[in-house]
Amino acid sequence: MSGIKTLGQFIIEKQLDFPYAKGELSRLLRDIGIASKIVNREVNKAGLVDILGDAGTTNIQGEGQKKLDVYANEQFIAALTSGGECCIVATEEEDDFVPIDSPVSKNAKYIVCIDPLDGSSNIDCNVAVGTIFSIYRRKSVEGNATLTDVLQKGTQQVAAGYVIYGSSTMLVYTTGKGVNGFTLDPSIGEFCLSHPNMKIPEDGTIYSINEGNYVHFPDGVKKYIKYAQVEDLSTKRPYTSRYIGSMVADIHRNLIKGGIYMYPTTAASPNGKLRLLYECNPMAFIIEQAGGIASDGLNRILDIEPTELHQRTSIFIGSAKMVKMAEALMAEHSPVTPLQGQGVVIGE
Repeated sequence: MSGIKTLGQFIIEKQLDFPYAKGELSRLLRDIGIASKIVNREVNKAGLVDILGDAGTTNIQGEGQKKLDVYANEQFIAALTSGGECCIVATEEEDDFVPIDSPVSKNAKYIVCIDPLDGSSNIDCNVAVGTIFSIYRRKSVEGNATLTDVLQKGTQQVAAGYVIYGSSTMLVYTTGKGVNGFTLDPSIGEFCLSHPNMKIPEDGTIYSINEGNYVHFPDGVKKYIKYAQVEDLSTKRPYTSRYIGSMVADIHRNLIKGGIYMYPTTAASPNGKLRLLYECNPMAFIIEQAGGIASDGLNRILDIEPTELHQRTSIFIGSAKMVKMAEALMAEHSPVTPLQGQGVVIGE
């Protein structure tokens, strides 16, 4: 164990960054880490037991829920309930937020927004999936926490992270003091610091987007894709197209290698497809802390004022130079309405 630093040790060391927290935030992060180990175990044996496939229900988004979606949702809610540091869990899989009403949560100060199993449609194909989480301090002082406590701008996050269940399992998180990555060592059952102070390259050569929807994209996105495909040795173009279809996997790769991930508006999804609270805000916080940019095409993701629990938005996220180029083309060819962050493209 010489030289190995576990997630628990690292969190305790960093407690001094949050003197107001008195250890609650550290315990909350450890609870999430424990739940992710349980989900990881089930993801890794999904093909061997009757846990793979559809649960026969749909979530609030109208999407079919996989059995592992439901399982992961239950595990994270259970861990956050028993931990006592969380007063509300808002999850992509539930119609409404879940208040934590237990004796140990009586004075809980934190709100957790979570996508328990991002990219779950890929489970059948043995492709990397993940968990995305976001943590806020509750705004209200007395009484039960409410929806107002959940609907906070991304700038108010005190921590955010993701877990990627892939060839190895990694937990990457930030508390606004940089980004650190931990790899699960199955021999000791601990997340160990493997990627300290992660930084996304300022520029890259990878673009990630579902080009099958090209005909439905705003003109600014079409212009960016054409730009990415033109040969120009000075800018290392043409770029490489890489799209996994699991947001965690695509952004994790781009965080390490440099690149841009785009999920714009389409005619079918004029407000965008990805969820602001569960996916875009936490990923934006992480990427900004790593030196990158996260935008809805014109506006900073973290500045969007949420108005509803399952609010959607478009997103352009990754290496700073690549996102700035995409924003410039969007501003020129696809100006948006003054409804900041709604992704409503004029003419669509």
